[in-house]
Amino acid sequence: MNSVLRSRRASGRLMSNALRSTAALALLCTVAACGTTAERDRAPSGSVSIPSLPGDAVPRPEPPSRYGNGPVYEVLGKQYRVLPTSAGYAERGVASWYGEKFHGRLTSSREPYDMYAMTAAHKTLPLPTYVRVRNLRNNKSIVVRVNDRGPFVHNRIIDLSYAAALRLDMVGDGTTLVEVTAISFDEPRGAPPTPQTSPPPYRPDATVANTGDARSFVQVGAFGVRDNAARRVALLRQNGIENARIHTDTSVTPTMYRVRIGPIQEVLEYDVLVARLEMLGIPDPYLVPE
Repeated sequence: MNSVLRSRRASGRLMSNALRSTAALALLCTVAACGTTAERDRAPSGSVSIPSLPGDAVPRPEPPSRYGNGPVYEVLGKQYRVLPTSAGYAERGVASWYGEKFHGRLTSSREPYDMYAMTAAHKTLPLPTYVRVRNLRNNKSIVVRVNDRGPFVHNRIIDLSYAAALRLDMVGDGTTLVEVTAISFDEPRGAPPTPQTSPPPYRPDATVANTGDARSFVQVGAFGVRDNAARRVALLRQNGIENARIHTDTSVTPTMYRVRIGPIQEVLEYDVLVARLEMLGIPDPYLVPE
């Protein structure tokens, strides 16, 4: 009798894992259907050569846009809060692009969208903000001016203009893993304003930290107690996520135990993992360098 019960329990676990995998695959299909910009948009009908494209956007201090800066706005039933400053912003995630379908339409800042300009859309950075975007697949890097809102698609952090995407060599794939770093002229939070008679010089090497070829991992929790981190890892491994581990961070006090999965190299791999994590009740994972 005990052996029969054990067999039934094992079969139940296998069925549960199979159902989770099937549901994750279904969710991934939904994400893929709406997450690749190339499927809902298109490149220009004529050929465009990279030498004919504009160079990087040149960062300069600008007043905040009268439009698109919230502080809170809502799209598709979800609220977004605009960041009070771009200072210190850096994030890894998935970039998409938008092109001819939106060419000439007004952006959130009421500027006409030009798919040949070096611009981008972001959900929460102040408009305008200059950011450096680095393609983690090929290490190509560009500077763009954020003047629009979006992408309002699951698991995407920035929507690049067609020209910017072409410069990053990501048009064909539609998406890629990127690192986005703000080039900010804002004063650090809490610091008194510094009087200036002229704009500060833009020095790319000094403005953006060089992260080299650091690999990307998905962080799914930070704990002050190691046992709690170990329980999170055990949950992940019980559900088939074997490459989860604890990263001990002694650079902070007290020590933090960060649960990370990876390394992650492809957008599809990242999307599958995020879908599985959401099914486990682990929302809002994010990519971190290591």
